[in-house]
Amino acid sequence: MASFKIAGGRQMKGEITPQGAKNEALQILCAVLLTKEPVTIHNIPNIRDVNQLIDLLGDLGVKRTRLSNSSIRFEASDVHLEFMETEMYRQKAAALRGSVMLLGPMLARFKKGRIPRPGGDKIGRRRLDTHFLGFERLGAKFDYDPNDGGFYQVDASGLHGTYMLLDEASVTGTANILMAAVMAEGITTIYNAACEPYLQQLCKMLNRMGAKISGVGSNLLTIEGVSSLNGTEHTMLPDMIEIGSFIGMAAMTKSELTIKNCSIPDLGVIPGVFQKLGIQMEFRGDDIFIPAQEHYEVESFIDGSMLVVADAPWPGFTPDLLSIVLVTAIQAKGTVLIHQKMFESRLFFVDKLIEMGAQIILCDPHRATVVGLNRATQLRGIRMTSPDIRAGVSLLIAAMSAQGVSIIDNIEQIDRGYQNIDTRLNAIGAEIVRL
Repeated sequence: MASFKIAGGRQMKGEITPQGAKNEALQILCAVLLTKEPVTIHNIPNIRDVNQLIDLLGDLGVKRTRLSNSSIRFEASDVHLEFMETEMYRQKAAALRGSVMLLGPMLARFKKGRIPRPGGDKIGRRRLDTHFLGFERLGAKFDYDPNDGGFYQVDASGLHGTYMLLDEASVTGTANILMAAVMAEGITTIYNAACEPYLQQLCKMLNRMGAKISGVGSNLLTIEGVSSLNGTEHTMLPDMIEIGSFIGMAAMTKSELTIKNCSIPDLGVIPGVFQKLGIQMEFRGDDIFIPAQEHYEVESFIDGSMLVVADAPWPGFTPDLLSIVLVTAIQAKGTVLIHQKMFESRLFFVDKLIEMGAQIILCDPHRATVVGLNRATQLRGIRMTSPDIRAGVSLLIAAMSAQGVSIIDNIEQIDRGYQNIDTRLNAIGAEIVRL
């Protein structure tokens, strides 16, 4: 188990470029299975989850040609379906939550699919019902046998278009159903579909491949099934979660940062939420400039009540940045209530922040109140463990702003979502050593 040793109190200065979007990468990479023609993907993040999925595609027989550090050409002309019966497939797919999105393309093109229960973050219950209810509405037959290594088996020999109202606006669920529906016979309508920029990117890519998807960017998607799809070229968006993390990091460490190539129109409410914490920023073309700030003051609502930051499906505030907002609020002037509505257990890492000296009240598994210190005192360095990707980076931000040395264990969780984060931050003035 690897660790980071962080010397706190270092101010950073310079430019940093966000990686390609992890959440987009997982669904875009699965989509290469939809065609036998070459698909070239650019701006692929070099992170553990994505690399594991690329390896899994290789095991399935997808040819991969690396064109640059972040560009790969994929060709799924000879897919080895028999690999899905092996123990190696079970182990690799079970370790990666994004592997569930292999099912949609498999059902569309090969009319069958098989996948074990996927892994991922330990952040409470994350249901897969939306995926399978959607597949069943399309005519797939679903079977789960706990005695068969916990495999989901799906037979999709007669996929047909239908109307469905999703019980939750699941991003991965919408992506999976969408990929299955693009080659189903007839017209499929998906209501309460997720409409995140990642999903919009997938729709645009599929349309370039020959799919017929309308309503892109809304929560009502209409898909007219086609018989086959062609190859294409696709460039991923920058990772909005990294961008938000860098904004919070700059504020907490009093650093002057320019975040390059942010695709600002695709960030939605994210910059505005950080501005409500009092963080100054300037939009310079497609870059975000964060000046060094000694103090930042939390805005209150018009009636004077406490600021509440809550997550919601897009275009609401992404749940992946709530932990970053929480840690950033520690040194603000003012009080913030963080309300994590969409997942439970994601706030339990605050005990480490409290141990470092933060003033946080964990109200229940979904809510935490942060009373800002306004830099009256510094956090102190401690030893802690990263429970998941986003909490791990929140602890990293806290450690970088703290007095003294901190150690963060289990940084494999951070590596799952952040590309060479130590090297990139050290280049602009941080002091992080990988142990």
